[in-house]
Amino acid sequence: MNGATRRARRERWLEGSLLLAALASACAVLLILAFLVYFSLPLFRPGAIAGILSGRWQPVGGEFGILPMLAGSLLIASLALAIAFPLALGVCAFVQGLGPPALARPVLAAVHFMTSIPTIVYSFVSVILLVPALRSAFAGRGGFSILTASLVLSVLILPTIVLLVHASWSGLGPSVRMTCAALGLSRTQEIFRVLVPVSSRSLVVAAILALGRALGDTMVSLLLAGNSPQWPSSILDSARTLTAHIAMVLAVDSQSPAYLSIFSSGLILLLVTASLTLAVRWIQSAAGRRRR
Repeated sequence: MNGATRRARRERWLEGSLLLAALASACAVLLILAFLVYFSLPLFRPGAIAGILSGRWQPVGGEFGILPMLAGSLLIASLALAIAFPLALGVCAFVQGLGPPALARPVLAAVHFMTSIPTIVYSFVSVILLVPALRSAFAGRGGFSILTASLVLSVLILPTIVLLVHASWSGLGPSVRMTCAALGLSRTQEIFRVLVPVSSRSLVVAAILALGRALGDTMVSLLLAGNSPQWPSSILDSARTLTAHIAMVLAVDSQSPAYLSIFSSGLILLLVTASLTLAVRWIQSAAGRRRR
């Protein structure tokens, strides 16, 4: 057997393995969806879905609405993205040439290292350091709150944005750099007037993926958001997210509204995440069609 035949066989094995992994992942997602839909079927009884999709969670009073938790999830994730996104662009600009070249590699290494830190470590350190600091800054408020959870989540999703945007800018770098040098643009002008507009789709994709990461986190919101199932009126208020709700709610009766709220929360999260993924795929396919 010659070398070319062996390489072809290895490539076929690799392609088959990747195809098998993709099919297994797709089947797992479909099974999870089927599981959530099956256990959410009692919601479609008359009046049941209206009770779950209401605005109050008071189990003692017979009210099991999960909309406050949905609002808490969206607010915390959106605020975390609003904090992390400009910081991530700043890090990318620093690495791409605005900072000393000798520091570019260490900064990227630090960002890669951040992806390996468990979420519980971020949460535990924040309980010890960040919560007392915010309480002191806001006169007793803001300890376990939306602001605290959002600040920690912004650190959690920062590497996702940095690595995606940096990869996009690195791919555009050589051709853009030559063009900008010919036009006499400074490095700052090159990054913010050329790279940012040209890579706008990549920026949107990075933001969508980071938002999905923030929506799906459990530990940060469970430990730092305060777990108050109420409509938030300020970022200093406590809130409960859908993921924290799933982790916290205990119910023995499989037909109780509290039990059903767990699966309805999971189904909503899965549908939101799937929508974000489809948005990313649509943006990428649209970009590919335009390049052709």
